[in-house]
This record gives sequence, structure tokens and C-alpha cells, in this order.
Amino acid sequence: MTDLDLAFSPVHDLAAAIRGRRLSPVDLVEALLERIAAHDEKLHSFVTVYGEDARLAAQAAEKAIRAGHAVGPLHGIPVALKDIIDLEGRVTTGGSLALKDRVSTVTATLAKKLIAAGMIVIGKTHSVEFAMGGWGTNQHMGTPWNPWDGAVHRAPGGSSAGTGVAVAAGLAPWGLGTDTGGSVRLPSSWCGLTGLKTTVGRVSCYGVLPLASTLDTPGPMARCVEDAALLYNAMQGPDPLDPMTRGVRFADPLPQMKRGIAGLKLAVMPQGEREGVDAEVLAAFDASLEALRELGATLEEISLPLPFAAMGGMTGRIIGAEGYHFVGDLVDNMDLPIDEAVRPRIWIGRDMTARAYLDTLKKREEVKREYDAVLAGYDALLTPSTATAAPAVESIDQATTPAIFTRAVNLLDRCALSLPNGFTAGGLPTSLHIVCDAYDEAMALRIGWAYEQATGWNARRPPL
Repeated sequence: MTDLDLAFSPVHDLAAAIRGRRLSPVDLVEALLERIAAHDEKLHSFVTVYGEDARLAAQAAEKAIRAGHAVGPLHGIPVALKDIIDLEGRVTTGGSLALKDRVSTVTATLAKKLIAAGMIVIGKTHSVEFAMGGWGTNQHMGTPWNPWDGAVHRAPGGSSAGTGVAVAAGLAPWGLGTDTGGSVRLPSSWCGLTGLKTTVGRVSCYGVLPLASTLDTPGPMARCVEDAALLYNAMQGPDPLDPMTRGVRFADPLPQMKRGIAGLKLAVMPQGEREGVDAEVLAAFDASLEALRELGATLEEISLPLPFAAMGGMTGRIIGAEGYHFVGDLVDNMDLPIDEAVRPRIWIGRDMTARAYLDTLKKREEVKREYDAVLAGYDALLTPSTATAAPAVESIDQATTPAIFTRAVNLLDRCALSLPNGFTAGGLPTSLHIVCDAYDEAMALRIGWAYEQATGWNARRPPL
């Protein structure tokens, strides 16, 4: 394999080559570290690169595999972690300069799972401060550079901005993000990746810095659906340290992922939700609908009980209230270097009464029941992931959010998959958003895999 092959080959191919001893984990890690050294000064995707430790882990993996002691099919595969995921003894900043010296005292359960599967943590990636924002910007720690435009600094999407950029640019084969209002799906949309928003409780949040415990969900970010499914499998499962996972059983999506979608019934967002969506995004969305019809699915436009914008506002209030509980002391301290765009988002919670917060939670349950009734009998709801392709950073209005379609999914406590569905005339990715029932990640991956195989949009590489 060439260095480009090592950087952009699907993980399931890399893993097969390692198992077959046609590829050394040492060579794979070295190729990625060389790409990081060559490109990340501009891309700014990593907060910290664990270069020497990754090399040592790769050497150990190579020896174990050669001796017949592979711990699993993903032994020797590198992975990038968002910098809100604790690794004991390592600094985890949560994207905040105010926490630049915070040393983790625990290792997150999901990180333990990946390491136990033989994966090699290559580094920590940049986050929006406290994971509170969808644009991917960070005033004090720096905003990653979307690799699809080398001339204009475009938004990477947030809050899992660094993971999105690192994986899209071939600096890591896949990585982890978290999603409270769209923070896996937004960077996946703008960076041309496949990102899975899991259902609350499907993946443990123990050792992940919280933003809103009611809504927080870790998820995989990868360059194809099969890789997203493999990483999701490695992450999921109950954890006694996270009560939200109690009773949520492991559910492998792989057995049904390649069954096709003939006969499935898919709901399409109504015409009214197309207002304000960019014409090129809508054109890609309409082409996606046609491709799914050709694959044998039945598509029907539906009416929504509550518009996406209204649901997004409710989600924002929940995030603000719960976020203020966790980081209010930091945000209220005007002597600390807190992002000027993030501070007012958290202050939503400071100014909210307990009654208003509980009223929002009650209304949420009502909306969930209304949507359950409307979507009963459908296998998925389809929307674009974002209303536009990645905007220039200098054009962003920080008082707004790009999470128009994504926040609703968190409010409804459903799962969703975002994956590439085209490119603008300027070469920027667009994205399809597949929303499924709670705990039916397998269906989202199944629909996404069929669409990906029929279209192949995920195969394009950014022009680094």
C-alpha cells in the first residue's frame, strides 16, 4: 500500500490486511504520524498527538499478532478521540483553555473498550469549548480548518470539529465524537464523513465530560458506513458506571446491514421545511430520494407535529440548563478565558427558572409521543443533515445554529446517520440525514449502507 492508501483505505480493509499480515500496524501508524506532521499545522485538528506511545503500541500489536495473540479483528488500528473523553493521566481540556491543566483521573469506559479491542489512540482532537456549539469554532484553542477548501477557512462543524477534520483529511482512519444537538452529524456533514448519532444509553458516557446528561451521546465518525458500524460495535454496551445504559443490550447491526432496503417505508420531511435550505443541498437531497426509490424503498412526504426549528429551540434550552449546571462556575468567572460565543449559550441556563426547565422536559415528552404516532409504520425519516455546505468561518453569525435538522433528533431521543450525498459546484460535501427509532441504529446503518453502495459519494478525497 502507498501512504495515500494507508491514509484513506477503509478500516475494514486495513484490519483485514493486518490480520493477513500484509500490513504492519507499525507502518500504518508511521504513515499517519507523517501525515499529521505534514498537514496538521494548518488543519489544526489535534490538540495532542501521542506519537511515541502510538509507535510503542503499534510495535506491541505487531508482535502480538505475529505470535498469534491478536485480541480481536481491530487490533493495531489507530483511532482519534475528541478532547472531552478522559484518559487517566492525560490532559483533557473539554475544548477550554481554562481547563488546559486538567489531568484526567479516570479512563472513559468507551476508551477502555477501544483499547481492549487492540486499537491505538493516536491523539486527542479539538472540540468547541465545553462541546457547546455546532459551527466548530474555538476562540482560544483555535478552529480546525475544513480540508475541503485549502484557500478559504471554512467551518469544520462542531462540536466534534477536530475529529471531523482529522478523519476527512486522512490523519486518522476513524474517530470518536459526541452528539448532544448534532455534534457528530454536523462535522460529518461538512467534512464529508459518515457519523452515527446513537441513542442515549447505547454507549456509556462515563468518563466523557458532560454537557447535557439528558441528551449526550457518543458516536463514531468514519469514511464509510461499514467502518461506522464496526466502531459503533466496539463502543456500545451496558456499563455499571453509567446508569443510562442499564437495560440497553448490545445489538450488532452487521448481520442485517447488507440486506438491502427493498420494501422499506421512508418518511420525507414536508415542503415547508425546505425553506431556507441551500439550492445545491436540496438538489442533492432530491437526488438521494430518487436513489432510494430505485433501491426499492417507498417514500412518502409527511406532516410534522412540530417544526424542526421549534424542536431545536427546546433542545437548546435543555442543553443550556444542564450545561450551566456543569460549567456555570467557569462561565460566570469573567477572569477566565471563556469563548465569547459559548458563554451566552451556557447562560441560557443561568437565566432559566426550575419551572421553565421542567416545563420544557414535560413538553419534550408530549412532542416525542406525537412524533411516535406520526412516524409509526415508517422505517426512517429523511432530511438533509445541514441546510448549507460549510460556510466561511468569517461569515458565521455565532448567535445562530447550523443544527436545524439535527437538534430535533436529540429532543426526540432517536438515532440518526449522516453520510455524504453529493458535492456543491465549489467541491464542498453535502449530506443525507437518516433518522430512525430509538435503539434502531441497525436500521439507519442498513439504509445508509445501501445508499452508499449505490452512489459512492464517500470515496472522494479532499484536495490537500
